[in-house]
Amino acid sequence: MSKQFKIGFIGTGVMGKSLVKHLLNAKHEVTIYTRTKDKAADLVKEGAKMALSPSEVAQTVEILFTMVGYPHDLEEVYFGDNGIFQIENANLVVIDMTTSTPTLAKKIDEKAKEKGMLSLDAPVSGGDVGAQLGKLSIMCGGDKSTFDQVLPILNLFGETILYQGTAGAGQHTKMCNQITIATGMIGVCEALAYGRKAGLDLDQVLCSISTGAAGSWSLSNLAPRMIAGNNEPGFYIKHFVKDMKIALEEADKMDLHLPGLTLAKSLYEDLINEGYAENGTQALINIYL
Repeated sequence: MSKQFKIGFIGTGVMGKSLVKHLLNAKHEVTIYTRTKDKAADLVKEGAKMALSPSEVAQTVEILFTMVGYPHDLEEVYFGDNGIFQIENANLVVIDMTTSTPTLAKKIDEKAKEKGMLSLDAPVSGGDVGAQLGKLSIMCGGDKSTFDQVLPILNLFGETILYQGTAGAGQHTKMCNQITIATGMIGVCEALAYGRKAGLDLDQVLCSISTGAAGSWSLSNLAPRMIAGNNEPGFYIKHFVKDMKIALEEADKMDLHLPGLTLAKSLYEDLINEGYAENGTQALINIYL
């Protein structure tokens, strides 16, 4: 898949914008759709075409990525009056990178097959930095042959790109990722709170513990932002709470109790109530200040 493709991208937020830039840099013809067009003006200047609706994008491309905020947004993008599935394009491959529900991933896959299209659920991890550097972890569910077909394109976005199983498996894997992050963020914040109270140089603390057994992506990438008081979003708290709700709902269906995740969700909901919804997940440190 070394040739250039006509590629669509719906949702050019904090992460989506960087992924579109990778596509443009690889000389693919890119058509985008976003509800807030002003925020995508720089992408248009760099060569992306702006469509007026998801269906318009789907009509003109060969591969179409979606990366929006919430499952209800995703429903509208695919099944709405101006949605992707309103058009006939049997050659289309749809790849959803939104963190959504496994149930919706299966619904999209079934409808795509009904229309002769191919689909993958391919949520990602790595935040704004991973998107900018093209070093995301991408977790894919759907038909293996479809995964193999689009892997060279996915390689533009990530460095750990794995096939997890049939439709919905990518989303289930992303829930495992979010559960790990949610409870781990509590540990990162409490470690920094402890170090501060003990009068330690927190930058020195990080140098010691981030390379040992305590090391994690959050500790290396988000703890420095916590120390600096930087709450700018690499991933919004409001979206993280959405993910935790999905994980808890899925766990409930499997009769699985997750007390750590339940605690993390309640702490982040407290932050939302205090006005931090639009901040990055590292703003959890404010609970401890």
